[in-house]
Amino acid sequence: MKKLIFSCFIMIQGMFGFSQYFNTEKYPVYQGTDLGLTYSAFSSTFKIWSPTADKAMLLLYRTSLGGAPIEEIQMERGSQGTWTKTVTRDLKGVYYVFKIFSHGKWLNEVPDPYAKAVGTNGKRAVVIDLKETNPVGWQLDKSPVFSSRKNLPVNLGGLPTDAIVYELHVRDFTIDRQSGIQARGKYSGLTEVATMNIAGVQTGLDHLQELGVTHVHLLPIYDFYSIDESKKDSDQYNWGYDPLNYNTTEGSYASNPDDGISRIKEFKEAVRALHNKGIRVVMDVVFNHTMLTENSYFNQLVPGYYYRQKEDGSFSNASACGNETASERPMMRKFMIESLKYWVKEYHIDGFRFDLMGIHDIETMNRISNELRALKPDILLYGEGWTAGSSPVPDSLRALKKNAYQLSNIAVFSDDLRDAIKGSVFEKLDKGFATGKSGLEESIKFGITAACQHPQVDYSKVNYSKAPYAKSPSQVMSYVDCHDNNILWDKLAISNSSDTVSLRRDMHKLALSIVLTSQGISFLHAGTEFLRSKKGVENSFNSSDDINKINWFDKADNMDVYQYVRSLIGMRKKHPAFRLTTQKEIAALIHFENAEDRVVSFQINGEAVGDEWKKVFVVLNGNDAEQEIKIPGGKWEAFVLNNQVKGSESDLQSKINVNPYSACILFQK
Repeated sequence: MKKLIFSCFIMIQGMFGFSQYFNTEKYPVYQGTDLGLTYSAFSSTFKIWSPTADKAMLLLYRTSLGGAPIEEIQMERGSQGTWTKTVTRDLKGVYYVFKIFSHGKWLNEVPDPYAKAVGTNGKRAVVIDLKETNPVGWQLDKSPVFSSRKNLPVNLGGLPTDAIVYELHVRDFTIDRQSGIQARGKYSGLTEVATMNIAGVQTGLDHLQELGVTHVHLLPIYDFYSIDESKKDSDQYNWGYDPLNYNTTEGSYASNPDDGISRIKEFKEAVRALHNKGIRVVMDVVFNHTMLTENSYFNQLVPGYYYRQKEDGSFSNASACGNETASERPMMRKFMIESLKYWVKEYHIDGFRFDLMGIHDIETMNRISNELRALKPDILLYGEGWTAGSSPVPDSLRALKKNAYQLSNIAVFSDDLRDAIKGSVFEKLDKGFATGKSGLEESIKFGITAACQHPQVDYSKVNYSKAPYAKSPSQVMSYVDCHDNNILWDKLAISNSSDTVSLRRDMHKLALSIVLTSQGISFLHAGTEFLRSKKGVENSFNSSDDINKINWFDKADNMDVYQYVRSLIGMRKKHPAFRLTTQKEIAALIHFENAEDRVVSFQINGEAVGDEWKKVFVVLNGNDAEQEIKIPGGKWEAFVLNNQVKGSESDLQSKINVNPYSACILFQK
C-alpha cells in the first residue's frame, strides 16, 4: 500500500512539480565539507548528497565523451543524506559520473555539482591531483594593493571605493587578429606582455596596466553550456551566463578542453599575470539559475530541491531562463558558500559579481559576505539588485537594490545613474542628461552621492528610486554601461543620430566624466575608453567575434578619448575626495552649487579627508549650448576644462564658460 501511495504521489509530481508534495525543509542537511572527490594517489573517496535516492552508482570512464563505463560501482548510504564510495587505487586521469535510482527509475548520469575538474563539454568529471594545476611559484602569488590611501591596515589592499572595475570577456579582449596576441581567445592571451598592434598601441594585459584600473571583472569563466568544446578553436561565441559546472573553468578558453589540468592551470596563470601587473580579479558568478532545469546536474541528484516552485508546483522563473535556484534552502546556500570560498582559496579570486542577485535571499548573501571576508577582508562583492521576473520569495527577503542597506559589504549597480546619464536601456531613442534631456538633474545628483542620504537631493524627482538605499558609498557601483544592452557609443549613435560624431564624442566623454567623479565604486565596460562599438547589436551574447571583439585600432583612432579616460582614472586613484567612505562624509563634504536645466555643479571638501586638493569643483553641462558658470570664491586651477585635460591652469576666478556636453574639474591646493 505504501508503494502504491508513493507511486500516486510520483504521478502527481510529474504533472505539477516536486516540492508541493514533498517537504524539502525536512531533508537532512550535510554538515561536512567533503562533498565531491577527495583524492590521493592511494585512494579516491566520492561523496554526493542525494537524500531521496534509493540507490546510487559511481560510473568510471576512460574518456570524457562516448564509450561504455569501465566500471560501475554501487555506492553506500552515508549520514545526513549522503552516498559515498572509496576506491583504493590511483584513479588519476579517470573520468567519472554518478546516477541515482529514485521514484522507481534510474535518472541521468551526471557529474557531481562539486566537481573540481571536467573533460570536454563538462559531461564527465575527471580525477586529478589539484597540486598539478598550480603554476610554478603559485604559492607566492598575492593580491596586489589597489589603494593610494595612507595607513591602511596591513590586511587591506584598499577600501571598496578605491576600486575601479573594468569588465571584460576573455575572448573579446584577446581575439582580434591585429592585437599582437598569440593565444587569441584564450586564458593564455591574458598573460602575454609587450603586445601591440601595427598602429603601435599597447594591447591586452599591458593596456590594462597602462589604463590604470584596479580590478578586472571577467565575464563567466566557470564551465558553461553553450560552447561545444569538441569543436576546438571554432568561431563559437557566448557570454557564458548558462552555468553547467560551477567549480571548474570553461574549456573553450583553454588550449586543450579535454585536459582537466591545463584548463585550470592556464586560468591560474592568467590570474597571476594580472596580479603581477597590480590588477585584482573579479569573477562573474551566476548562481541564480542553471542552463538545464529538469536535466540539470542538481536536479538529477535531488529532484526539485535546488529550485523554487510556484504554488502549482511548476518551476518559478525570476531569471527568465527557465528556473531560479532556491538560495534560502540550506544545501543550496551551502553550495554557494563553499563554491565561492573554493574559488578564493584555490584560484586566488579577489571578488565576485552576482548575476541577478535580487533572486538570492539577503541572509544567504550576508553569510557569503561574512565568510569570504574572513578569508580575504578586502574582497570586492557586488551584484545586480534586480530580477528578470517575479519570484515566490517576498521582496523584503531578497537582495534587491531597495534592500541594499540590509546587505553586509555588498554593492549594487546604480541603474538610476546609468539611465540618468544616457537614457533608458530599454528605450533606444530615449536620451539622458549627457545627451541633452532635461529633468534628470536630481537623478544625476542621486548618482553622484552614491544613493546615500544627502540634504540637497530631491528624491521625489529621481528617475527610479524615491529614497536613498545605501548606507555607505561602498554599496553602489557607479556606471553608465556594461555588456548588457547597447553599450555607450552605440547608444549615442542611436539616440543622438542627428548629432555630429564630434558632438557625440563630447557626450561620451561627459558620460564617463560623471561616472569617474561620482562617489561609490567606479565600473567601466571594456573598450568604452576608446569608443568601442558592437555595430548596433543590442545584446551580443551569441553574436560573432566581428561584433564582440575589442578592435584595437579603435584605441589608435580615438587616442584623445583614451588619454582623457586614463587621466580621470589616475585622478580618481590619487584623490580621496572622489572616494569618500561614509554617508556622513557624503552629506557633509559634497555641496551642490546648482542644478539648473541640464547643468549640475558641486564642490567637494577634499581637505577634510587629507586630499592635496583642498577643494574640488566639478561642472557637468548636458546642454547643447555653452553655459556661463559662476565659480565659488577664490582662485582655482583646472585639471579638466571642457573635456580636455589641462593638468594645471591657474588663476580661474569668478566664472567659466562651459562648452556643450562638457565637464570641468577645478581644484584649489
